[in-house]
Amino acid sequence: MAFAGRRDAPEPPDFGILKRLARDQLVYLLEQLPGKKDLFIEADLMSPLDRIANVSILKQHDVDKLYKVETRPAPGASDQFCFLVRPRVRTMRFIADVTCDEWSFYLLPLDEDIISMELPEFFRDYFLEGDHRWINPVARALQLLNSLYGPFGKTYGIGRCAKMSYELWRDLEEESESEGQGRKPEIGHVFLMDRDTDYVTALCSQVVYEGLVDDTFRIKCGSVDFGPDVTSSDKSIKVLLNSQDKVFSQIRNEHFSSVFGFLSQKSRNLQAQYDRRRGMDIKQMKDFVSQELKGLKQEHRLLSLHIGACESIMKKKTKQDFQETIKAEHSLLEGFDVRESTSFIEEHIDRQVSPIESLRLMCLLSITENGLIPKDYRSLKTQYLQSYGPEHLLTFHNLKRIGLLTEQSAGETLTAVESKVSKLVTDRAAGKITDAFNSLARKSNFRAISKKLGLIPRLDGEYDLKMPRDMAYVFGGAYVPLSCKIIEQVLERRGWQGLEEVVRLLNGNEFCVSDSAVEDNPAWESQRVVLAVFLGGCTFSEIAALRFLGKERGCKFIFLTTAITNSARMMEAMIEAKA
Repeated sequence: MAFAGRRDAPEPPDFGILKRLARDQLVYLLEQLPGKKDLFIEADLMSPLDRIANVSILKQHDVDKLYKVETRPAPGASDQFCFLVRPRVRTMRFIADVTCDEWSFYLLPLDEDIISMELPEFFRDYFLEGDHRWINPVARALQLLNSLYGPFGKTYGIGRCAKMSYELWRDLEEESESEGQGRKPEIGHVFLMDRDTDYVTALCSQVVYEGLVDDTFRIKCGSVDFGPDVTSSDKSIKVLLNSQDKVFSQIRNEHFSSVFGFLSQKSRNLQAQYDRRRGMDIKQMKDFVSQELKGLKQEHRLLSLHIGACESIMKKKTKQDFQETIKAEHSLLEGFDVRESTSFIEEHIDRQVSPIESLRLMCLLSITENGLIPKDYRSLKTQYLQSYGPEHLLTFHNLKRIGLLTEQSAGETLTAVESKVSKLVTDRAAGKITDAFNSLARKSNFRAISKKLGLIPRLDGEYDLKMPRDMAYVFGGAYVPLSCKIIEQVLERRGWQGLEEVVRLLNGNEFCVSDSAVEDNPAWESQRVVLAVFLGGCTFSEIAALRFLGKERGCKFIFLTTAITNSARMMEAMIEAKA
């Protein structure tokens, strides 16, 4: 897909059908157990379930009480129990002697352009443990989307997991009788990407509003709990953050520095609309109350919440020396004053600011420098263990295995071994062996990739964050997200031609496949709709960057991710001793 000139992006497909399919199947399964029953739900399925089928729907189908899986039923409970769990060993110890069925819940639409599989453990399971069990759900999710919104014309991808997921998806398509052939598709292109193709973007501090809200308050399943510091009351409020929120939808992708100005203007506009009441006669007042007042009150409530959230973010970030942290990050990304940035990280560790934040900065230093020199690695590791406890030894082992925090010399030795093994072992059955070498040996090559793709913009004067010129605005104009740049370049070139050196630096596993049965009709709106699939998590910064690119190039990006992630979630996935 070569990008067209700037024009309005097409509307996204209707993903409401995904919710309806999941709800209908759940209802069908509940009805297989007639009569009163108690439902036991795994803790991390509670929020997704609430988005699919709320309590009233469950009650309509004879669910009496709801429990967490690990909870014992209360006396006088139903004599029929229904368990809703993921296929995990740790959960099975709570359940015995049951009849099993599968609820094919793969996809949860969080917004009109974001679909999540709600599999936060995917990152650790695949990239650290080499566990392939989630590849099947990914392939089935792609099969479902292809059957509803395809057939997809062209599929691009990079990464071992992306390749395996694609191959399994094609196998599933061949086994099933495809119903989509000959139908006009709604999605034209698919791009699959492994998270380990770009760790740097996920490790950077987020500065777009939605990313900052996630970093500060944790957005879970598309909603956030705003505490008393935001609500200016003694209550917490759960708020659904999506395009239906008229205030949020206008600021979610904005750099934080522009948000206060927008909210201030919005507040004045709302006041002006309220003030219109003064000169109204009775009929006009009646129309105003029946047609506009409710909407204005709702907008006023949301405006107050987002102003409160901004103030709370400002307080917390001021306390955390956020500006100094951003400055250190920018230096690491550009490769300037690395020694000064290392000293900043050492001070961060010594002051015990945060175990997660200290780890994040160490990983960013390691990846941008293609591994730490042994002296720096030992020094930082020793200081960290002294500050936060020796129980973190296993954490360092995990970070080294996955390629997030490495020593230069060890990395160089193993890379030679890895390349030999990769040539010997190519079949899928032996994938775990190559995965193990991959994670131990992975060199980031960030500096060389950054130069090849121009990830650090050359600035003439100040970068205008209110009128951004490229995707770098999501990091204050300092850095274009690598993942998004790869997607932009591949779509522009309609393949990997001309990117051979970048692919080599990214350790390969790229692919580009056209479906010969799908008519490539440039007039179809679907040719301007791209499904970006992130395996191992996607950040709100990447989503904002690709939304910007879509607006600039007249196309629409839809996001499918195993889960929404950020730097803290990535670090927590690696920590053995929970900090």
